[in-house]
Amino acid sequence: MQSKTVPFINKPQMQAWLDEARLADHSKIDEILEKAANFEGLTHKEVAVLLTMDSSDHEDKLFEVARKIKEHIYGQRIVMFAPLYISDYCVNNCSYCGYQHDHQFNRKILTQDEIRLETEAIIDIGHKRIALEAGEDDDKASLDYIIESIKTIYDTKSGNGEIRRVNVNIAATTVDNYKRLKEAGIGTYILFQESYDPDVYAEYHKSGPKSDYYWHSMAFDRAQQAGIDDVGGGALFGLGDPLFEVLGLMLHQEYLEENYGVGFHTISVPRIRPAKGSSNKYPHAPDDELFRRLVAIIRLAVPYTGIIISTRESAAMRKELIDCGITQLSADSAVGVGGYRVNKMKRQAAEVQFSRCDERSTSQVIDWMLDEELIPSYCTACYRKCRTGDRFMHLAKSGQIKNVCQPNALATLAEYLLDYGDEELQAKGFELINREIDSIERDDIRSIARKTQDDIKQGKRDIFL
Repeated sequence: MQSKTVPFINKPQMQAWLDEARLADHSKIDEILEKAANFEGLTHKEVAVLLTMDSSDHEDKLFEVARKIKEHIYGQRIVMFAPLYISDYCVNNCSYCGYQHDHQFNRKILTQDEIRLETEAIIDIGHKRIALEAGEDDDKASLDYIIESIKTIYDTKSGNGEIRRVNVNIAATTVDNYKRLKEAGIGTYILFQESYDPDVYAEYHKSGPKSDYYWHSMAFDRAQQAGIDDVGGGALFGLGDPLFEVLGLMLHQEYLEENYGVGFHTISVPRIRPAKGSSNKYPHAPDDELFRRLVAIIRLAVPYTGIIISTRESAAMRKELIDCGITQLSADSAVGVGGYRVNKMKRQAAEVQFSRCDERSTSQVIDWMLDEELIPSYCTACYRKCRTGDRFMHLAKSGQIKNVCQPNALATLAEYLLDYGDEELQAKGFELINREIDSIERDDIRSIARKTQDDIKQGKRDIFL
């Protein structure tokens, strides 16, 4: 039993809201869907109604609205990134994780030279954005080590490529440490709650600092107090009741908005996958149909928040999820320490945190996206132009964000095609780019986009609005 209460989580009240929501009639559901279709977002009680509704007619409308929101706000842009695991040492015993402390395997922590080689390998497959991952072990992988690693990543170049944004997914820490991360130039600070249900959380987190539900749940408060205004949340779907988890995410979102003026910059929706060293028995794991519905509901609830899906999901499932709200996608991910260079050299893979479903290479993913008329975006402009936190949300909600996002996404796609694509991919990609530029409504933005494309073809790089 925790000594402190998380202010935005009251389990009996949340269960009561879900029970009450089941009584909502069709007119109430119609009203909620109409509100969402106007890009107004939803309250946690409205989310509860959609989570518990039982109507095929309304479900069709749900996906229709999710698609409308996705296309209106984000167009066909999908932000691309790659995770980089630098240490699998961990003092926590999270029973679903392949890196849990009591799982015996040959652990590894990368040296700075090895991080440089891993970063080069990531750059050489076209990525510009990294999610830095490390297990929690202050002795083996201290914050000094994390910060040094961030500097190494930013300093690494390969050909025309470089990493322009390092997002960080490491354990909950102190305000002072978050200040140091901000000074190191991180993008978004990411932390998955895993489960918002305190009882479920206790069941899966038996020992280690992460077992403190309050400390973990209040991490974003400390990050905000340290000046990190881009935070990314998420739940691991499969540990507890998935309806409860989505409701918890929404309550956390509302709490952050009320107290800090801005909620999640991104929400990740990882679904439980097998991992060595864990029991791999998860009775609450949502099936594909429910999982699609959960993603669509989140998209309705927070229309201006990015939603992230990883290679935990299959290629077919990722296609379906993009259609109902996903806006960020990892590709060609190595989910073990040193995995990119290992894969490049075709050696035995390192121990992984979880198993992947989508095994396609980055070029295969890009080729597939172009066939789907999606725009792979490697843009990192907003962070470097200080469009973060409430400044980003203001621009997004005003509808003006597309005037910078669209040309920037097309610029980074052109970079990818010229630096990493073959002739066939280049032809396909530039056909899409030209078509998208022609569709830009504002004359000045369309003109800027065309000049940017010409400059990139002349050898210039990293041009952004």
